[in-house]
Amino acid sequence: MKMDREKALQLLSSHLKAENLLKHCLASEAIMRSLAKELNEDIEKWGIAGLLHDLDFEKTKDDPANHTLVSADILEDHGIDDEIIKAIKGHNAEALGINRESKLDFALAAAETVTGLIIATALVYPDKKLKSVKTKSVLKRMKERAFAKNVNREIIKECENLGIALERFIEISIGAMQEISDDLGL
Repeated sequence: MKMDREKALQLLSSHLKAENLLKHCLASEAIMRSLAKELNEDIEKWGIAGLLHDLDFEKTKDDPANHTLVSADILEDHGIDDEIIKAIKGHNAEALGINRESKLDFALAAAETVTGLIIATALVYPDKKLKSVKTKSVLKRMKERAFAKNVNREIIKECENLGIALERFIEISIGAMQEISDDLGL
């Protein structure tokens, strides 16, 4: 069974209630879809991975060692592709003691991580809008360890495992988020 976006959204909203988490998942989906297009990968598959990557976060936020494992069980019950489930688990590789291996694994980890840096950058602008965010600003902020200090820069740099330079990855990510800025409230 292949899950379409509408069913994935329903599943997501049945497990996540916090608006900021839902928006994070939408931003991750948008970036993943843009990356898939850039890399000539399956846009729907990559989008679903981005959308559902934090499905269990509200249940596991205080238990990082189980984050994504609960999601994996839920997604298996819904017949989700094993490659998507592996990538979702892979975005929490550090806590699970596993390695990211595939393009999808690296893309999801980098994409979902960069959302925080881009949003933090937008929020320092007077208008607090994504349309104001420029690639060079995010690159500059990336070097400032105290800025959005919980954002793991090393995971963002894993975009290079996709054959995409950091600057291009950030450009793609900003563009993807700008396209859904109304949905993100930014």
